[in-house]
Amino acid sequence: MKKSFSTLGLIGLCCALPALAGTPAGPALMDAKVINSGDTAWMLVSTALVLFMTIPGLALFYGGMVRQKNVLATLMQSFAITALVTVLWVVVGYSLTFTVGTPYLGDFSRVLLDGMLYLKDANKLTVHPGAGTIPESVFMMYQMTFAIITPALITGAFAERMKFSAMLIFMALWSLLVYVPIAHWVWAPGGWMADKGVLDFAGGTVVHINAGVAGLVCALVMGKRVGYGKDAMPPHNLVLTLVGASMLWVGWFGFNAGSAVAADGRAGMAMVTTQVATAVAALSWMFAEWFTKHKPSVLGIASGAVAGLVAITPAAGFVDVKGALVIGLAAGVVCFWGATGLKHMMGYDDSLDAFGVHGVGGILGALLTGVFAVKSIGGVDGSLATQAMAVGVTVVYCAVVTFVLLKVINLVVGLRVAEDEEREGLDLVLHGERVE
Repeated sequence: MKKSFSTLGLIGLCCALPALAGTPAGPALMDAKVINSGDTAWMLVSTALVLFMTIPGLALFYGGMVRQKNVLATLMQSFAITALVTVLWVVVGYSLTFTVGTPYLGDFSRVLLDGMLYLKDANKLTVHPGAGTIPESVFMMYQMTFAIITPALITGAFAERMKFSAMLIFMALWSLLVYVPIAHWVWAPGGWMADKGVLDFAGGTVVHINAGVAGLVCALVMGKRVGYGKDAMPPHNLVLTLVGASMLWVGWFGFNAGSAVAADGRAGMAMVTTQVATAVAALSWMFAEWFTKHKPSVLGIASGAVAGLVAITPAAGFVDVKGALVIGLAAGVVCFWGATGLKHMMGYDDSLDAFGVHGVGGILGALLTGVFAVKSIGGVDGSLATQAMAVGVTVVYCAVVTFVLLKVINLVVGLRVAEDEEREGLDLVLHGERVE
């Protein structure tokens, strides 16, 4: 009972913590302007596509890779995170991320979406500086889907061993204390990384490096699964994994092309570069695996496609097809090494390769964006030094805060299920259900 009260108290605390930062500095808004119905329609579709990436895409991708006794628990994590982050985002997350505030954090002018008005009769609206010609409500919803999938990606690193209560507390606090600040730094008007010229079109630093590094820290702090390295732990259903990877591929067009926040030529180029890099990465991972293990696997080509999607994400609206080809080729080979060689060499149990694919792929993509950015496409020149600075800051900040959160949560409610519960499986132990 004490742990239940502690859990509720911490979740309540996660909503109260931002209030300690100060008082609202007032809304950071542009004047009312006419919306564009074409841009709005595309962003409505993009929002649905990115949500589709998490449920059911990521849920099925991860769910197929775990053992059968943990499949429902794995699906449940993505579904519960979708609900949890939705509430946190509309209450305070959006306001702290996308209002001007300071270079390091937004203000409270959009708490509970206060002041988000649409003037129907004039066909005008109050818009966020990043929203262009779409309603702020659509911009808010679109950014919410990014805030949802980022913590959901982390679950792949600690699959099959974290308590559900600990997972909820961790994801709530991590979303507010890690995702929100970094997203503000990179994407908000006046964010300090944005002002320094950091290029991140759709989430190389904000989403993938962030989630990958957090996943690695989770894997290191929690330790290996019971029987890891001794017992066979094959995926229980690669059909689900391939279907999930296919959904991710399709949904990613909303992720990348949607980040143009308009139905225009830049969105079209982002769609092209996304498709090309993904295809090349799927093939390069497949051939790397074929060469080293003598058989091309379904899991390998699916993982390669996701690696390509990850690596092209920061670059999609800045590079041309030649850059996409190189990024995709590098992503397949480098992430294959990150998910196999690096993990085994270092001896950590990143269950579903959250760091090997998202961390390694995100770092690679962020750096190569600085190399291959084309000014005529994105309007800016790339800088490898600037991108490297952004990578370094993101890695350090995310790692430190994630580590502290995990240690505090472990003291309060404990992170892992008991050894006998882990052997029995999380489906029955945590949820009282199982797949027959």
